[in-house]
Amino acid sequence: MKLVKYILLNLGFLLLTFNLSCQSHPCLILTHQGVDAIKKDMGNVPLFDITVAKAIKDVEALMADGVLVPLPKDLAGGYSHEVHKRNFLELYKAGVLYQILQDDKYAKFTKDVLMAYADLYPTLDRHPSDKSYAPGKIFWQCLNDANWLVYMSQAYDCIYNYLNTQERKKLENQLFRPFADYISKGNPKFYNRIHNHSTWGNAAVGMIALVMNDDELLQRALFGLEEYAKSGKSEFDNDGGLININDQSEAGFYAQLNHSFSPDGYYTEGPYYQRYAMSPFIFFAQALNNVKPELKIFNHKDGILSKAVYALLNLSDGSGQFYPINDAQKRMSYKSRELIASVDIVYSLNQSKSLLSVVKDQGIVQLDQTGLFAAKGVKECDLEPFLKPSKVFSDGANGERGGLTILRTEYEGNDLSCLFKYSAQGMGHGHFDRLSYAFYNNDNEVLQDYGAARWVNIDQKAGGRYLKENKTWAKQSIAHNTIVIDEISHFNGNTQKGEESTSVAYFNSLDDPRFLITSAKDLNAYENTELHRTLCLINDQSLYPNPIMLDIFKVNGSGEHQYDMPFHFKNHFMRSSFDFDTNLTSLKPLGDDFGYQHVWHEATASLSIGQYDFSWLTDDKFYTLHALSSDNDQMIFGRIGANDPNFNLRHDAFLVQRRKNATSPIFISVVNAHGSYSAISEIPKTPYAKNISIEKSLDDGDYTVVKLSFENGKNAMLFQSNKNNEASKVHRVDIDGKIYLWEGAIELKILNNK
Repeated sequence: MKLVKYILLNLGFLLLTFNLSCQSHPCLILTHQGVDAIKKDMGNVPLFDITVAKAIKDVEALMADGVLVPLPKDLAGGYSHEVHKRNFLELYKAGVLYQILQDDKYAKFTKDVLMAYADLYPTLDRHPSDKSYAPGKIFWQCLNDANWLVYMSQAYDCIYNYLNTQERKKLENQLFRPFADYISKGNPKFYNRIHNHSTWGNAAVGMIALVMNDDELLQRALFGLEEYAKSGKSEFDNDGGLININDQSEAGFYAQLNHSFSPDGYYTEGPYYQRYAMSPFIFFAQALNNVKPELKIFNHKDGILSKAVYALLNLSDGSGQFYPINDAQKRMSYKSRELIASVDIVYSLNQSKSLLSVVKDQGIVQLDQTGLFAAKGVKECDLEPFLKPSKVFSDGANGERGGLTILRTEYEGNDLSCLFKYSAQGMGHGHFDRLSYAFYNNDNEVLQDYGAARWVNIDQKAGGRYLKENKTWAKQSIAHNTIVIDEISHFNGNTQKGEESTSVAYFNSLDDPRFLITSAKDLNAYENTELHRTLCLINDQSLYPNPIMLDIFKVNGSGEHQYDMPFHFKNHFMRSSFDFDTNLTSLKPLGDDFGYQHVWHEATASLSIGQYDFSWLTDDKFYTLHALSSDNDQMIFGRIGANDPNFNLRHDAFLVQRRKNATSPIFISVVNAHGSYSAISEIPKTPYAKNISIEKSLDDGDYTVVKLSFENGKNAMLFQSNKNNEASKVHRVDIDGKIYLWEGAIELKILNNK
């Protein structure tokens, strides 16, 4: 009994037989004590009253349409899918309204809909669609069925005492128990693994178990299906889901907590999917906290769930939109319902005033006692801003799988941030983007990551599923701001190969806000090749009036290859120091595979040894790229959209600096913000960047030194040890007869020009 031994060794405080205590309903998220508190304060807490009013409006609209439980048929975005989704989102609210308003119409409507499902469910086979590795019965995939049960368990909990014994028996025997069995025992590949899909399944089974006082179901939720546990080769389904995971026999909710997050709270699939996974994590944890407080679930793994919520808040730009890492829909933010619930629940645990500023910005709270508590905090407390510092996040359950670094600085009231990604592959939702970075000014993308090729829940676009272009373009290396060798993506575009290794952090220095430095290496993206990238965000007005980003990308390879360095600028080209030879009458794709087939080759420029400049305008702000080039380099102006017959891709433009027949090249560039444009006054401010001169002072196997010279006569040099990153190591280099010393792997020095 390998799994039981694991439980006894690592969760010794937990008995394998539970004394369930959900005797006084509601008991899951909303509690009967919470109902009393809400009744006492309702009408006197504006933010909570707004939430109640919205819930009444939404539920009344659902009730006006009558009981609708259509035969399952459609994919996401289709009629049957959206009706069933609306039912579970609104019936949960209806149950809460019954409790806090004591109006039987909400309980009756909830009962009627649940009874209709109890009549329908026994007649259903698997969903008629064959698009998922684990089809549901109500929805096209078990994942959505699990969503349904997470919310419907709360609705059932709220009307539990409204129902008589026979009604509860019918719902449990015809609907809820068979439902829980189907998404767990009926679909072990969905249920028994480490993945956001399984977290939803574990939470769904566990929450209905708590309502029904079912000990066997609760153990299944917490510890998985031991009879189906297995290890072996990782497999991925067509929708990016991981089916198995190497050397992983544990399953269930505790295993999800132990393996899904790094010690810093980062989720390997990225913030978009971490946001989605927070609902089952936080809902089931809150239910366990209410029903089984002796488990102290929020203390598990050093409070990992609270850390995960703070990580998500930090993994957002200046407006709260999550960085679009891996398969991510852009513009998703901490105003999503998942983060509203998560922030309220975490605030109820720690009463951090900084969270209240997030609650206020979200503009709505959770419809329970935690939401009331947060809303009262907004009303009664002096709010503190939620500060997002420059920060390093490790990846992997033990923090051993690389990570990412966020560099942040202020500029004229704007939040400039750089996200540097050197994390693990991210499982099936990961992209081939080792050592890539993206640059933001508040919520404006300056150098963008494409995100995912998907129109979520829009039926016209492949039923809301991932488009084929997600694999052929969005995941590929050329779609990111990172190096591409011989027009082949990292790991030859093989996800499972990418999972076998990770990049490694080389150096991070975030203490001096003037010079924020991050550096990482990757040894596996290409065979016999070391990639080493260093980014330095400089905000020192004695050097330059505006922040600048210095980027040093060094490649140590073997043999001659073609190297492409993309710059995915947004949005409007202004000027360049070189002339393009533009293809005016006909266009051809830039290549044949690995994303190149989706790029129209619009123009080419020939570069020589020296420095070039390229300027663009993003949301009324000017930016300039200054970079070094070698003899016979090319600059390619490309635009996304080739081989896209259904117009699924955005037609964004980008640059590619191409270096052919190179052995171990280095790419050095600087990006700086330098002005703005008012569409009202029609007056540009500082549209031309002040000159920044870049010099490669030294570059060999051991050391790289880059000198920056500014118009005001000031100079700065970045010194980098390429092989030794010991913090106490003193390095010495001789440049043109002058000796320079520094301690540690990397240091930026302002030179004394006297």
